[in-house]
Amino acid sequence: MSFARSHGNSFHPESLAGRRILVTGGTSGLGLALVRAAHARGARVGFVARTASAVESVARTLPGSVGIVGDIAQKTAIHRIALQAAGRLGGLDVLINNASSLGPVPLAPLADTECEALEQALATNLVGPFRLTRALLGALAASAREGRGSVVLNISSDAAAQPYPGWGAYGASKAGLRHLGEIWDQELGDLGIRVLSFDPGDMDTPLHALAVPEADRATLKDPAVAAGEVLGVIVSTLAALLASHPERSEGGMTEGMPPSLRSGCLGRRSARARARGSSPSSPTTPSRASPATTSPGSSAPATC
Repeated sequence: MSFARSHGNSFHPESLAGRRILVTGGTSGLGLALVRAAHARGARVGFVARTASAVESVARTLPGSVGIVGDIAQKTAIHRIALQAAGRLGGLDVLINNASSLGPVPLAPLADTECEALEQALATNLVGPFRLTRALLGALAASAREGRGSVVLNISSDAAAQPYPGWGAYGASKAGLRHLGEIWDQELGDLGIRVLSFDPGDMDTPLHALAVPEADRATLKDPAVAAGEVLGVIVSTLAALLASHPERSEGGMTEGMPPSLRSGCLGRRSARARARGSSPSSPTTPSRASPATTSPGSSAPATC
């Protein structure tokens, strides 16, 4: 991937220097890996998590990062989180909606799922990302107007496209998030904001351990690897946005979008989905998000 200079700063393919990024669920699993990787690539990183001690611990290890204590599942917390993020980061270029809830633990059929467990999954995986994205639209649109590019990336799962018994609360909420993101992407395109979904596959994370405690960890993806993939998608998407408006490109990222950018919702099909013969739509176009695809070699829906 190559990047040509326009005006302002130039960006190395692996760099996110100066980009202002907010990650939810940023003290564990994929979220923590994303925070560390973005920080290492020069981004100004903010992250949200519920536990104050965990937020403080991560912030101490990453100088200059912005830790915010809050629960995105709580309506009353959203505007405080948004104001702190935009204020302390000096704006926002990228929002990564990563925080997730399984719903019932251990996993349960829908008939055995308590209403409160379903509500928790919906609040964390669907309604929370909607509220936070909506609260941050002003900051994201301002970034797009300034020629910095603006991206919202929702962490998805093959359970968003494929029904798995026992995963009803999680799957329904992730399916809703995927569809919500596709609509956001259509509606916000004229503002220069892209909204994407990404399925990182089955990872060795605490959430996956809760869902599938018997899983062989040696077969699971390292969250650091998945974080690199997510940030690669973000860099490529920013490049595409700036290439489409070179006259207002601050960063000068212009060329070399990979084939994976042909789909707004990225990832690969799981072994279970392949065995069932499902055929989610193939990536076809770089302009809008397409239906979710799934992850490689998984025996259960991918979680983050």
